[in-house]
Amino acid sequence: MSRGIYITVNDKVTEQTLAFMNSLRFYDPHVPVVLIPYDEDYQKIAQILGEKYAVTVYPNLALVEQLSQKIFNIFGSNLLARPNQFRKQACWFGNFERFLYIDTDIIVFEKIINNLKYLDYYDFLCCDYQHRGGITNVFSPIVIENNIFSKEELQDIFNGGFWASKKGIFTEESLFTAFAECAKHLEYFDFSQKTSDQPIINYTILKRVPKRLNLVRTEGNSAGNWAGSPNFKRDGDILKDIKSNLPLKYLHWAGIRIEPGCPYWDIWKHYRYLGDPNPPEDMIGPTQPQWQRFLNKAFAFVRR
Repeated sequence: MSRGIYITVNDKVTEQTLAFMNSLRFYDPHVPVVLIPYDEDYQKIAQILGEKYAVTVYPNLALVEQLSQKIFNIFGSNLLARPNQFRKQACWFGNFERFLYIDTDIIVFEKIINNLKYLDYYDFLCCDYQHRGGITNVFSPIVIENNIFSKEELQDIFNGGFWASKKGIFTEESLFTAFAECAKHLEYFDFSQKTSDQPIINYTILKRVPKRLNLVRTEGNSAGNWAGSPNFKRDGDILKDIKSNLPLKYLHWAGIRIEPGCPYWDIWKHYRYLGDPNPPEDMIGPTQPQWQRFLNKAFAFVRR
């Protein structure tokens, strides 16, 4: 049974993609990785990833473009802040029978593909605490008021940057039927912070894929993974949860700019320059923590 990982990238995210791939290959030198182009500017990063990490480009680029056009036809040109995020939906129609989709603003701390073992019993996997933040960035209160989803179902909302499933769960027709249903009920969704695909894919999975599992609810996997959390400590080349001492599967800088001084910058920098004897000088040494940089900017504004 074929299994592998899909990513969506372009040349603009080269640095974070290299960090991600260094971490992935450190723990798993051989898992197949397929690049789905985020837009037309991907040739440089595709060449680098192909030569250094054996990453291949999605074999049916015509399908990717077709998906993009269908999304435009369904949702129009003004609703979605980043409609190209929907290109990741090509995962459902690629060559892998079981697959994992991963955003590249992520660093992994284990042989991450092994989590696909849970697909023996489930059809969809995620691994985050998105649900603890309520329905923000996914749904509007209307889904509660109109009983579109039960409280139990809303405990299964997830971040769109890390998920796994099986080929064949959706056909092109059934997937876009689901998206068209969403377009008829835009009042269900929270796009206020410029999310694009996350509300739509959440609705689609919650409505049409009942056999789903959030890995943080399984034994030994309860550590979170959001870089905005202060609850992690470094232990060698990985992070662990401070309270439980459990290792993280991965760290995700969702909504956080990866730069000197950002949360867990040291672990990102470690993997970005893993094996590089001469990292750039401006990437070395201590940097101000994010809270200090925020105060500096605030004081600078006051002094104007």
